Amino acid sequence: MSNQFLEIDRSEPITLPGEMEGWLTGNDLARFIVEVVETLDTGEIEAVYRGGGSAPYLPKMLLALLFYCYVKGIFSSRKIERATYELIPVLYITGGTHPDHDSINTFRRRFLPQMEGLFLQILVLAEGLGVLKLGDVSLDGTKIMANASKHHAMSWGYAEQLEQQLRAEVQTLLARATAGDGAEDERVDLPEELQRREDRLTKIAEVKAEISRRAAIRDADEQAAYEANLAERAAKEVARGRKLGGKPPQAPVPGPRATDQVNFTDGESRIMPVSGGGFAQAYNAQATVTVSSRLIVGAHLTQNPNDKKEMEPALAELATLPTCLGSVVGLNADNGYLSESNVNRVVDAGIEPLIAQGRQLHYEALEARLAPVPAPPENPTPLQAMQHRLKTPEGKARYAQRKTTSEPVFGIIKEVMGFRRFGLRGLEKVKGEWRLVCLAYNLKRLCVLSPGVSAS
Repeated sequence: MSNQFLEIDRSEPITLPGEMEGWLTGNDLARFIVEVVETLDTGEIEAVYRGGGSAPYLPKMLLALLFYCYVKGIFSSRKIERATYELIPVLYITGGTHPDHDSINTFRRRFLPQMEGLFLQILVLAEGLGVLKLGDVSLDGTKIMANASKHHAMSWGYAEQLEQQLRAEVQTLLARATAGDGAEDERVDLPEELQRREDRLTKIAEVKAEISRRAAIRDADEQAAYEANLAERAAKEVARGRKLGGKPPQAPVPGPRATDQVNFTDGESRIMPVSGGGFAQAYNAQATVTVSSRLIVGAHLTQNPNDKKEMEPALAELATLPTCLGSVVGLNADNGYLSESNVNRVVDAGIEPLIAQGRQLHYEALEARLAPVPAPPENPTPLQAMQHRLKTPEGKARYAQRKTTSEPVFGIIKEVMGFRRFGLRGLEKVKGEWRLVCLAYNLKRLCVLSPGVSAS
């Protein structure tokens, strides 16, 4: 065995740079984030502080601290506080101060609504650095776990069953009390047992009311879709002058379903199917990503388990982007967004849609690749025009960019940044946290796209 190991002496003093500037390299992410945050207009946040009491921490310092820690996968306020003692880049950001976890968490919760404005400011900065122009974008969604267990929930079917059981037990206890069997009553505190069941019945009633409310919303959507299908079928029959074959659309069955459920920890999260099979208590996080730079330019979050209804809010977000970023030319999306109404919405927004017609094979058959491009249809609808476009070499090439645009972004957020579960609860707070995550991702991406360029 070699004995030429380098000796160390932990009792020897360590020589560190005299200034924190010397602790980091020139293109260090912490330095870049501090420079970016210094350029942001944080007047809306600072105006909330009214003075009095002890001096608060600088809002820009806390913002930079949150952004850096989210990039590095440090999401808990207690772990962020610990990082101010242990990590040199965090010490640089905080200037040697140590905000406590309560101050960090309060700041994050208090100013989640302001993240939207800061998100847009960073996009404008990216355009100024020459790394962002809209052009083609890709829209996709991913399931992010809620801060809740899917097992801490109650379904409509179980609520009905448990309600009957508890009501029967209440009657049994009341009968025991009336009978006055003293030997049995010594083992049972009747008032306590009755109150426990009444409390559970009250909670069950709240669960059933919430499930009924959600079911009513779903019923209205399903009835509207049913009526639209009937109208479309009737129009086709008039156009063709004959009855259509096949079964007509089935009317939806209204009311709650046995599997409808409410989560007790985060009642605004939903049970959603996840890739690979199974279900999770989650939210559906959406991101619109530019093909050229892989920067996120739109980020919203929904309780819908699928993506059909997410085209409209995504387009609304794109419409609010600053004009200096340019205009969106084309929009790629997978087959989960496909519907004629969604295609029409994209076209009405002045954008060229490229939405998959079905599940795309990883390797297209040789015959399909060599097949001649069909002639374009005459007087096509927007959907027919898009279907033809996807069969052309240019359309195939543009749609293929989707897999190298939005999917890598979600991979970085989940695998590199480690963000797989929200720390906050409730729809509005979770929306703000998703915006914060996307903002942190953009800063990470900007640091890579503009090495050696000062954000100021």
